[in-house]
Amino acid sequence: MLLGRPTNNLRAGIVGLANIGKSTFFQAITHSNLGCPANYPFATIKLSQALLKIPNSHLEELKKLYQAKEIQHETLTVWDIAGLTRDASRGKGLGNKFLNDIGSVDGIFHLVRNFKDDNVTHLEGGIDPIRDMEIVQDELILKDMDKLEKSLDHLTRLGKNAKSANDKVTEQHEKDLLNKLQDHLYDGKKIINFKNDWTQEEADILNKYNFLTAKPSLILLNLSAENYITKQIPNLKEVKEWRDQFAPLDPIVSFSADFETQFNKFGEDKQAIMDHYTNVLKITGSNNLTFDSALPEIISKMKKALDLIGFYTCGPLMEAAGAIHTDLQKTFISANIIKYNDIKDYEAPLNTSQLKAKAIIKRVGKDYIMQDEDIPFFVAAGGKTK
Repeated sequence: MLLGRPTNNLRAGIVGLANIGKSTFFQAITHSNLGCPANYPFATIKLSQALLKIPNSHLEELKKLYQAKEIQHETLTVWDIAGLTRDASRGKGLGNKFLNDIGSVDGIFHLVRNFKDDNVTHLEGGIDPIRDMEIVQDELILKDMDKLEKSLDHLTRLGKNAKSANDKVTEQHEKDLLNKLQDHLYDGKKIINFKNDWTQEEADILNKYNFLTAKPSLILLNLSAENYITKQIPNLKEVKEWRDQFAPLDPIVSFSADFETQFNKFGEDKQAIMDHYTNVLKITGSNNLTFDSALPEIISKMKKALDLIGFYTCGPLMEAAGAIHTDLQKTFISANIIKYNDIKDYEAPLNTSQLKAKAIIKRVGKDYIMQDEDIPFFVAAGGKTK
């Protein structure tokens, strides 16, 4: 069961301390000029958001196979949320506003500074990723503890006025779960890490409260461009040890906001980005260098953390999604399913008869659960198909 998702309009928020590269990362991942990168704390006050197209290398191939006129990517809205500080959960500065912004997203990019630059101020002094991660996680936990305590008080008052035995049992189940989570939070651990096998009842309870620490997160270590290119990652062992103890479900991805900014400027000219950095940083040739963007990996891991699958609607013409969904809900008969891996090596255009002869097309009913990379052709009443 997925925890922490308030809506189906998926949003991921960039969260971290002030002045660690959040806005630079936001501009790089969304290819936008929104946000406010600056060399002083709290340059970002007002929330910025932009739509991110999720990269998918299979779409161009499917476009050829199905003779489609255009490609439409999956999307994710990314929010650039202002930096947190110590005691944000107690209202220091605009802490409550920033924490409320986090409550509106589905997943969290937990950005952590792991680069040295005397020209970029750090509110906590020197570079210490463990300290910074603890500050951010503690503030999220404190905010959840405050909400949880108020919720328990409310449930106690409701229990005194319960009208039926069923109401009392339901409320007691909820109180029991919240009490267990309270003890878990006191240990400095996030709600999402409490257990792996949530029941539907437990998930429904938690999603009603929209706890911040129930949201899936990625830990993004923001390196200097030189450390990223040479794959020298300071503090990685300590970061992994902290993650394993306090946030075991959070993947760690190392990247460089500075490198990604330059990478976007050079576009697809990989040689140009290699020449730029070998000249600027005086890096000599080595088999251990990387000049590839980390953004596809970051996006892919966030998609996985959100427990998302993607299926393809392919054809020469695209219909409005709203109309398709409405028609299918009312008139669905069956669906013909093709697996991407079964046709990826075919030559364009696809020969449907050949696919049927090889039993590549599977007919399924309304109980079929869509799988990642399915290609469905829906059959509906009244001749409406997609």
